[in-house]
Amino acid sequence: MEVIDRRRFERIVSDALDALPEELGQLMDNVVIMVEDHHLTEDLLGLYEGVPLTEREDYGGLVMPDVITLYRRPLCAVAQDLDQLVEEIGVTVVHEVAHHFGIDDDSLHEWGWG
Repeated sequence: MEVIDRRRFERIVSDALDALPEELGQLMDNVVIMVEDHHLTEDLLGLYEGVPLTEREDYGGLVMPDVITLYRRPLCAVAQDLDQLVEEIGVTVVHEVAHHFGIDDDSLHEWGWG
């Protein structure tokens, strides 16, 4: 699929976040969602960087937020059309949000999300 413009991509990401269960969104803590064209050194669709909620024992104060980054160009490259892009973004959002909640790749793969 041809790469879509950043604004349209960000709207799809926003819709994917809005599609998460409200209860889950309320549990997310100190996390920001970013869109970048691509990762600098790896071929990734998305990346979670931070301290998962399950590991935050003495977390607080002036701690920088966790970051979930979605990579626009690679996500567009794996999609055949807009419908598939929306699906891929949704899966990637779920995958990276799961990492924020301390769920590892092995568990995600077992559950069919990897």
